[in-house]
Amino acid sequence: MATTLVTSDEINYLIYRYLQESGFQHTAFTFGMEANIAKSNVNTASVPPGALVSFLQKGLQYTELEQAVDARGDEVLYDEPLSLLNTAPARSVVKRERASGGGADGKGSMDVDGDIGEAAHARGNSMGVGGGGGGARSAQGGGDNGGVLVSDDEILHLAGHSSEVFICAWSPTASLLASGSGDATGRIWSVPDAPASSASASAGVKSVVLRQSVPHEDARGKDVTTLDWAPNGTQLATGSSDGRARIWSNGGELQLTLGGHGGVAASAAAGGAPVSHVGPIFALKWNHSCTLLLSGSVDKTAIVWDAATGAVRQQFRLHTAPMLDVDWRDDDTFATCSTDKQVLVCRLGESDAYRTFSGHTDEVNCVKWGARGRLLASCSDDCTARLWSVEHAKCVHTLSAHTKELYTIKWSPENCARGVQQLASASLDGTVRLWDVERGVCAATLDRHSEAVYSIAFSPNGELLASGSRDKSLHIWDLRDGCVVKSYKGSGGIYEVCWNRQGTQVAACFSNNNLVVMDLRT
Repeated sequence: MATTLVTSDEINYLIYRYLQESGFQHTAFTFGMEANIAKSNVNTASVPPGALVSFLQKGLQYTELEQAVDARGDEVLYDEPLSLLNTAPARSVVKRERASGGGADGKGSMDVDGDIGEAAHARGNSMGVGGGGGGARSAQGGGDNGGVLVSDDEILHLAGHSSEVFICAWSPTASLLASGSGDATGRIWSVPDAPASSASASAGVKSVVLRQSVPHEDARGKDVTTLDWAPNGTQLATGSSDGRARIWSNGGELQLTLGGHGGVAASAAAGGAPVSHVGPIFALKWNHSCTLLLSGSVDKTAIVWDAATGAVRQQFRLHTAPMLDVDWRDDDTFATCSTDKQVLVCRLGESDAYRTFSGHTDEVNCVKWGARGRLLASCSDDCTARLWSVEHAKCVHTLSAHTKELYTIKWSPENCARGVQQLASASLDGTVRLWDVERGVCAATLDRHSEAVYSIAFSPNGELLASGSRDKSLHIWDLRDGCVVKSYKGSGGIYEVCWNRQGTQVAACFSNNNLVVMDLRT
């Protein structure tokens, strides 16, 4: 029999994949850099989703089988189930009489295989694989109507990426969909305006490939981690794990590479050292007038770039740990957040933070400005979201209802049909919550996912909300009654969901290399 070998590279890659699939993107990138994942010789194409959890579960089941009978053949019963952290719980031994060749008492020998199999089957039925277990939940947002389950035949499948698709975003002005992947490429897809599905329609969708590496350059370690369309739709910016930002035309032509060797990097005022990120870029945002590009990196800094020339306007070194998100308030003021638990408001031309907001007790994952920049929302691994007033320099509401970490937040459109702007939050507890921002209370809970929710997006008119989860489900919610109107079940965890400008199509990207478009008109 062949010898089974386990290498440190394989273990490191399984941990890296587990962190990615669990939504810990910044932790995954940091671990990937330290473990040199990009330089390992692991055949990543053969590793299925959830591999680490599956291997651990199988190992635990083997341990149960191994310990179900002791050395003398007596059955072992445990007072509590085995777990990863408790593989030797209190136990009792059920002794069986055994006779050699049939004893005087008439009892035969014990059927060891049969007893082990039966015990393992009983225990196996009581054990869940992976997270998000538990029974069915009630839909607190109103009713438990499952809506229409959309089949694969009704979905537009966009094939081309060869690794996880981390992010996707629609152009604000055209039927173009951008995507970014762990295969070191972005893509711009020309999606039909009219309803389209089926294999033939999917095969007819063309894309332009945005390669993060030049020919003959090693593409490993160049995952597209973030992207953002310019508000006028003429350009797309991508950020990569190699620490570079790139600006492309909406036709896919590379116009500027910002930072890194061979890219544009302005000299700092003192010493003439080039200014560039030295770690993966996690966040990238255009300002409203499309003149500046803001990037935030694991290297703890934010850089404001001149979008026309690629020159560095200013680098901000104010956080003490990796930066996770950035968002513009106006053309000169922006917010940042970090694993250092801080939220900062900065102004171009000023060296110190204009506002420093402290209060979160764990990593801050996301910041988003509300209408007209009156309120700044943030969410954290401390299971809360917070609303900050820049004018009064304080937290006006702490939004506490989730039971696990908050992954992202989104504001409803300012001029939505429902009339009142709300904040939505998505959590690893599997729920989406809608918040009354004036009173600071939860207005509704959308509870149909069985695992962590990674992405949410309001439709342009604010009447619908899309949510994507690790449970592989895309749900479309009607916010008037809190019911699911359409659902699609994919074959991988969903990292991102987004609406087109007309509110007729929703795109979702998956951990198993897939990118799909659901048309709400079909």
